[in-house]
Amino acid sequence: MRMRFLGSTSEGGACPTLYETDRGTIVVQGLQVTDPEALADLRDVLEGEGAVEVPRELLVDIARRVL
Repeated sequence: MRMRFLGSTSEGGACPTLYETDRGTIVVQGLQVTDPEALADLRDVLEGEGAVEVPRELLVDIARRVL
């Protein structure tokens, strides 16, 4: 799989960051959610899955540019 940088709200390209893959999917780089109460709200988490947190404005900005 190859990824193409879409954008970030951080300086220096650190997380949170979004990437588009050559498989037509989006990869999210961000801080891992570790709060037990927040994790308890997740549904149907499969083996190997995790949750990351990104700012809403990053998703809105990328959606405007990509879509």
